[in-house]
Amino acid sequence: MRKGILGRKIGMTQVFAKNGKLIPVTVISVEPNYVSQIKTVETDGYNAVQLAYCDAKEKNTSKAELGHLKKANVSPKRFIKEIRNADVSAYTLGGEVKADIFTVGEMVDVSGMSKGKGFQGVIKRHNQSRGPMGHGSQYHRGVGSLGTMRPMRVLKGKKLPGHMGYKLITVQNLEVIEIDLDKNIILVKGNVPGPKKSLVIIKSSIKHEGQVNEMDELVTYAEATVEETPVEETASEEVTTEETPVEEAPAEATEEAAEEPAAETTEESSQE
Repeated sequence: MRKGILGRKIGMTQVFAKNGKLIPVTVISVEPNYVSQIKTVETDGYNAVQLAYCDAKEKNTSKAELGHLKKANVSPKRFIKEIRNADVSAYTLGGEVKADIFTVGEMVDVSGMSKGKGFQGVIKRHNQSRGPMGHGSQYHRGVGSLGTMRPMRVLKGKKLPGHMGYKLITVQNLEVIEIDLDKNIILVKGNVPGPKKSLVIIKSSIKHEGQVNEMDELVTYAEATVEETPVEETASEEVTTEETPVEEAPAEATEEAAEEPAAETTEESSQE
């Protein structure tokens, strides 16, 4: 039984494993999908789950589509796709389908519309070779022979100039590298068809259904949170300085010290 989800291609980046391996990945935004219809063998002839994705304005939605989504109690959506051969018993009408429907290491197939190139010639569109550019050649980037003479017409399938690109392309056997439920993002290994912001469909691999590979541990760049330890309040110690009393000299000693220099001066004057 296959499972799937609708999303938008955001772009490409790269992640690193702890063993030093570089892994190119495509970032796919998968906002919650809603089950708008459940098809069974008894009612529709086959089992399928119809998913609605990306909010849309009611004025841009037809009345028939509004009535169809109203049965499932789902608001107007821009994209409605179905996943065939799904396990219908695992879904409920109007229920949500999130990124956790897949697991890391699971093999998936991704489908999307390739980039449109407009009207192109056979050299760019079909990789044909050009004619000689000099020596009087009259054939440079033309189509060349359009076929043999006998049918008198151009055979079907002849490679001619025309519209290039904008075709449904499916890339098989891609690996889910990481799933972020908080940001609704799935990282898929390798490239995915389509320009940025285009609709893509992620389904479980048809060739390796249910296969889950062992993944190398990725390098994370989350900022380390440092827990602040409460600082213990230390009581400020009051420093008390005791004043040491100054001993006063006795009055007799001060009088003697004052009289001594006067006596010396009287002796010196008598000698003279």
